[in-house]
Amino acid sequence: MKWPAILLLGCCALAGPSLAQAPLPASKTALMPFDISPFPYRGEVPEKNVPFLDVINGERRGHTAPRGGIYWEDVTYTDRRTLLSIPQGFDLRRPALIVVYFHGNGARLARDVRDRQRVPQQVAASGLNAALVAPQFAVDALDSSAGRFWEPRAFAQYLDEAVDRLTDLHGDPQTRAAFAAAPVVLVAYSGGYMPAIYAIKVGGVAARLRGVVLLDAPFAEMDKYADWLSKKPPAFFVSAFGKAARNENRELQRLLRDRGISFQTALPKRLVAGQTAFVDVGNTVSHNDFVTSAFVTDPLRALLARVPGFSRTPDRPGGKL
Repeated sequence: MKWPAILLLGCCALAGPSLAQAPLPASKTALMPFDISPFPYRGEVPEKNVPFLDVINGERRGHTAPRGGIYWEDVTYTDRRTLLSIPQGFDLRRPALIVVYFHGNGARLARDVRDRQRVPQQVAASGLNAALVAPQFAVDALDSSAGRFWEPRAFAQYLDEAVDRLTDLHGDPQTRAAFAAAPVVLVAYSGGYMPAIYAIKVGGVAARLRGVVLLDAPFAEMDKYADWLSKKPPAFFVSAFGKAARNENRELQRLLRDRGISFQTALPKRLVAGQTAFVDVGNTVSHNDFVTSAFVTDPLRALLARVPGFSRTPDRPGGKL
């Protein structure tokens, strides 16, 4: 399957040479194919020592997902695209972040991440001086597989390419150094918890990771999350969840207590390094709508607005929570 080199979904023309010296006059959003992407993936499933593509039918190869059954590579595991977005007012004269968003099951980047969950708009509305990077995993499938992000340092290689693509999208080559130095906040919704923990554990970006946000996740790998948090990484961790992921979050809390790791069960006013928090939003929030309606409307916006030190403007009060 071939994709166009760049499909612009945003608005303005490419910037001139002086744009790095002033805030971006209009937002830019695009779907871009990457050379380093979660899929296609021809390796093994970690800890199972079995090929990811375990089904062969003539020239077709497929993967048996525990929940979804057989998915064929040519339909589900060939989309190399990433959704990129830079908000209006983005200013590389100020400290910048990269927000990496891992979608859940049954998702497509344009239909779900961009249009239904409004992730680019939420990042922009947070007031952060942050660019969004959101890779496509299994397309429209009940599958949380991480693909190449299972591989050591593959996530770091992906981020290196994202720096180049963001520079292309911005339009000024002078911006590359700022994107390359930007810390990362990793956000995982639902099934995105699986690639997230592998990106954290083996992705090669520990020194660059500013924080991790889970939205109605995880559903497994609690021991890996607990092991990472037990090392007291210089990053914040916040997990907001409802009925769907409550048992798993309670298990993760138990594992942390057993390891002597403290945490809070209320949303902090500021998300700073070393902070660990769990936020139970109750039983009435729909799992499918969690990214747009949880403890507040647009919870991703509200959470990102609590990250200090990366405002697009000097006098941002912290966002409307």
